[in-house]
Amino acid sequence: MRTKIKEILHAPHPEKLIGKQVTVCGWVRTVRDQKTFAFIEVNDGSTLANLQVVAPSAGELTTGASLSVSGHLVASPGKNQALELKADSLKMLGACDATKYPLQKKRHSFEFLRTLAHLRPRTNTQGAVLRVRSALAFATHTFFQSRGFYYLHTPIITASDAEGSGEMFRVTTLEKNLDDASKDFFGKPTYLTVSGQLEGEIAACALSDVYTFGPTFRAENSNTSRHLAEFWMIEPEMAFADLDADRECAESYLRFCVQYVLDHCKEDLEFFDKFIENGLVARLQAVAAHSFAHLTYTQAIEILKKAPKQFEFPVAWGTDLQSEHERYIAEEYSKKPTIITDYPAAIKAFYMRENPDGKTVAAMDILVPKIGEIIGGSQREERLDVLERKLDALGLKREDYWWYLELREYGTVPHAGFGLGFERLVLFVTGMENIRDVIPFPRFPGHAEF
Repeated sequence: MRTKIKEILHAPHPEKLIGKQVTVCGWVRTVRDQKTFAFIEVNDGSTLANLQVVAPSAGELTTGASLSVSGHLVASPGKNQALELKADSLKMLGACDATKYPLQKKRHSFEFLRTLAHLRPRTNTQGAVLRVRSALAFATHTFFQSRGFYYLHTPIITASDAEGSGEMFRVTTLEKNLDDASKDFFGKPTYLTVSGQLEGEIAACALSDVYTFGPTFRAENSNTSRHLAEFWMIEPEMAFADLDADRECAESYLRFCVQYVLDHCKEDLEFFDKFIENGLVARLQAVAAHSFAHLTYTQAIEILKKAPKQFEFPVAWGTDLQSEHERYIAEEYSKKPTIITDYPAAIKAFYMRENPDGKTVAAMDILVPKIGEIIGGSQREERLDVLERKLDALGLKREDYWWYLELREYGTVPHAGFGLGFERLVLFVTGMENIRDVIPFPRFPGHAEF
């Protein structure tokens, strides 16, 4: 039975493993073949560190080759690890031509590694990113399940535009006459979903608390370091909840995820702290330990107007906050994650609940240092007459949302929810700069490889 390298190198009492017979499998990172023996650094992806294997000979093994090695663990005379594996038998599983292997023992740019998405998980940085990403996904399920939420699978193909932005990928089997959607596969225009929220509201109006966690798609022709065409979203929806409950859940979720990786990904976070963002671990510890700041949109606008710096985009009540504004508030004003509430209705989606002032809606965004907005949410508009008025004002057809409107006729309840872009969470936790480096196979304009 194969033993994970993590189980060896991170054993709580390594001295108890001395003499134990194990079999490990992995990929060769480096080979130093001496006259009478060879040192082989092996990694199986379970941990950042490599296991040193001492064998009589490396044979035809080269960097990048895969192998299976059996032997017994011995105390290592080196300083970096307590144990090493003395090989009794060694078998090469897959050869690698070292003269052509792209991942040589040197630092490669992240731009270059994006062209090698089939190999880049073998690098230290990408391996650490994927392990942290996995931990954050597990933390997500753990948090919501512990609060009694039910995991909901929502459609990838939809006829509804949840965001009202129109930036959607059309799904069609028609080669011509695209305007005649009645002859299309579904008999109507359909698109890749930008959100599972509307379907989440359906389930919340029966199960009370649900959450989605799946891929979403946006046909936005943006080539920035913060945007992807395909990305993953976490969208909880809570019945019998208002904006205050929404804020509490969102803050608690974010802090739980940060604490989870601090507890379970120490080695990888220390790597990111050393090579990607100095001070990362201290920043995450502060997020986990302290409550978030809270401002209304109106207060935020006044703060930005008085800021001792010039912004590229003008600041005025009624305009959306740009990334530079969001980061100023989180990084320089509050110096910690900040929740902004009560945005102007004109810049928010139709489903957000109208406030008594008639000008703002019960919406909230959570802004964090380095990223800007990481969570957006709201109390949903449960009043049928108000929702119909909003749809008409935006030119959205009531018949496209007939089922959404019926939810307001049959046992409507106050309800609220939020959405978090999972890749932005991974960016925030790892300190990485480009969102294309925290998803295994990035999709963006002009690029759909692998």
